[in-house]
Amino acid sequence: MKLITFTKKGIYCPQGKFYIDPWRPVDLAVITHGHADHARWGMKKYLCHHYTKPILYQRIGPDIECQGVEYGETITLNGVKVSLHPAGHIIGSAQIRLEYKGYVTVISGDYKVQEDGLSTPFELVKCNEFVTESTFGLPIYNWLEVPDLNKKLQTWVLKNQENAKTSVFIGYSLGKAQRIMKAVEGLGKIYVHYSIGKLNEAFESVGINLPDYTVADFRENAKEVQHEIVIVPPALLDSNIIKKIPDAATAICSGWMQVRGARRWRSADAGFAMSDHADWKGLLQAVKATEAEIVHVTHGQTEVFSKYLNEINIKSDVVQTQFGEDEEESEKEIIENPGP
Repeated sequence: MKLITFTKKGIYCPQGKFYIDPWRPVDLAVITHGHADHARWGMKKYLCHHYTKPILYQRIGPDIECQGVEYGETITLNGVKVSLHPAGHIIGSAQIRLEYKGYVTVISGDYKVQEDGLSTPFELVKCNEFVTESTFGLPIYNWLEVPDLNKKLQTWVLKNQENAKTSVFIGYSLGKAQRIMKAVEGLGKIYVHYSIGKLNEAFESVGINLPDYTVADFRENAKEVQHEIVIVPPALLDSNIIKKIPDAATAICSGWMQVRGARRWRSADAGFAMSDHADWKGLLQAVKATEAEIVHVTHGQTEVFSKYLNEINIKSDVVQTQFGEDEEESEKEIIENPGP
């Protein structure tokens, strides 16, 4: 039985007559999470976890028709049982479980099995068919435990304070920025770019508690952040706004920082391998635990990861999608293509 097909509009469930994370306008889109490559403008109706709902309002528009559901809540769409389960990627991220006549397909979206202390932890969902990402599907990618990584961020901030430096973190506005805030909580005043502040409001609107922060207008009064902690999105790396911050020491937070020498691709002072995607071990752990009969590998290191799965007797193929242009890919492009 085939519960999903891969079409020009996106992943389609013909029995249920809906799409999962479509990249072209459709009548009904079931959304895994709020990043722009998975949640796009133009759908007649959106279905997502209720934590993702205010993010979609913020990013797509307040007038969209959007239904929010809880994790584990089952909705039947044209005979197909649909439920959302934690993906551990960012707040509100979900794996989409489809069941029809006893056959189960899970579309995982983006996920990580590592608990970050902020997102709802990844939940294993057994299935017949599994769709997985492979953003970091190479053995070189192995993340530190979250407390150890947070300790590195804290040590860097404390060192900067000793040297009268302003700690400037570069991290994606949705997911990464909030993790950085939690990691450095209590070490000083936290200032964020307005794009991060807007998404923080979306989190707070559903009862998510974040550390105290101030939205700073770096164009008007950058001096107020001097010697404090600043978090800005990757688009501002090497921008005039960054250059206005007094005594700035900059650090990129991205999974791509796992590769030795990556930091030298840009003028950052430090790099931390912080990712909201599963590393090599995490991907294998998740795929094996699903016990799926077939695994479809989407964005990232698709060929390598799919080939390895087949070598260890897990039937796998590569599926082309328009996913992947999210925070990690955007940061990679910034790092690898510094420009003039």
